[in-house]
Amino acid sequence: MVPADQGGGLMRIDLLTEPVDGLDEALAAVDAFDRTLLGGLLRPQPAQSEGLTALADAVAASPLAARVAEAAEKAAAGAASEDHFLALAAARTALLGAAHDALAERADEATGRTRTGTPAPAAVGEQAPNLLAAARSLLCDLARTGWHGLDHDVVAGSAQVVSAMLPHLALRRLVTLLDGFAAELAASCPGASLERVPVRRWADLWARGMLLTVPGAAGAPATDTVTGRLLPLGVDVQEHATAAQAQVHAVLEPADGSAPRLVRASVSVPKPDTVIGAGVWQLLRPHLALLAAAGEGRSMDLTDMPVTAEGDLIWQEERARAGQSADPFATARVALPTALAPSAAPLDRHPVRLAHPVFLEGYGTEQDGDTVAFTLAGHRLAVDTDRVPAAGPLTPQAVAASTACIGLLRWDAGQYVLQPLAVETTVRKKTVAVHAGAWAGGTTDKAGVKAEKAATDAVAVLRERAGRLLRT
Repeated sequence: MVPADQGGGLMRIDLLTEPVDGLDEALAAVDAFDRTLLGGLLRPQPAQSEGLTALADAVAASPLAARVAEAAEKAAAGAASEDHFLALAAARTALLGAAHDALAERADEATGRTRTGTPAPAAVGEQAPNLLAAARSLLCDLARTGWHGLDHDVVAGSAQVVSAMLPHLALRRLVTLLDGFAAELAASCPGASLERVPVRRWADLWARGMLLTVPGAAGAPATDTVTGRLLPLGVDVQEHATAAQAQVHAVLEPADGSAPRLVRASVSVPKPDTVIGAGVWQLLRPHLALLAAAGEGRSMDLTDMPVTAEGDLIWQEERARAGQSADPFATARVALPTALAPSAAPLDRHPVRLAHPVFLEGYGTEQDGDTVAFTLAGHRLAVDTDRVPAAGPLTPQAVAASTACIGLLRWDAGQYVLQPLAVETTVRKKTVAVHAGAWAGGTTDKAGVKAEKAATDAVAVLRERAGRLLRT
């Protein structure tokens, strides 16, 4: 990474700090609509009508214009039907998709990366129209009630719909969203007493759920197979009270000699809330051998591994075997700059989904507590150290003392931010690499060993109790 005025480099921070045309206006229209869902659309107030009009005006030049204008008018009068709510959800999703595309294009320009074309439509399996209609009716009732009008009677209606949908594999994507959304809403009841409402998040879930009730929208993604060498870059770990996920970002070098491409492989598991930090690895590790390879700095050789057009490997252990040593920083310096990036599927186009693997070096750092930023030629890139997992040795202090960084370029709170996956830093005059996923394959680090032992004890106790319950 060199100053922009010196012509090029691995990433131009200056481009990431410039305004993106139309972005603020699109997001403002989305925010205006989201606020209408606070009070619900059963008896809209004048301020809600203004939010609906703002959404309609924002898509006035699109093919959605006529349908959304009608939907906004009906909703403002408190007479919106399910089709009208569906049109409003589509308009909101289209605006966020346009914002995603603009931000992705700017990130590609800053990194000099080439992106593949739009993925083919998903394959549509058998679906149950009556269940889709029931889910859509439930979501429309939520929109009419609004977040401040939530109570347990309103949310309880989801249980029957979720139970009926669970046996249908083709509806698994929608039922997972509905089940999680309903649980979150139920935990927030009554809505009238909420001090803070996650307005954007709940509107995201509502709109996505509405679109997934359209027959064919939730089909399985089209897949192909790949053969070649997989070079891990880093591991993104996300941990919640009852679940954990690890996502390995990597460069795939196809065996046919075609251009390298960016891919991901993910594993998610349920977990007890007593398993935290490094303990999550023993829950994740058995399901994805790639985690061990990433933790140990090795490549993997793939043979006919299924992959979606969006770059997600559908991992099958029997199609992968451990390869030779592969330094992620060597991969980042040599292979990452020429790797093709996949395009997002239509329904996945949302600013929150941006996660561009990038490599930076030659920067300065600013630190205020755990707040870190990288600087170059007067330009500043915020570093999201809150995303650094507790399940690894990477810390905000190591990031602040780094000289090179592999990370994910994201968009958050109105700016591009960098999520570190690994850094190079100097320890006793030697360059040392510190990886967020360094403990994925096991560790001799004292803190990691202690956390794993505690997790082992907690899991053993839970299994023993579960066995006792099953025997009674």
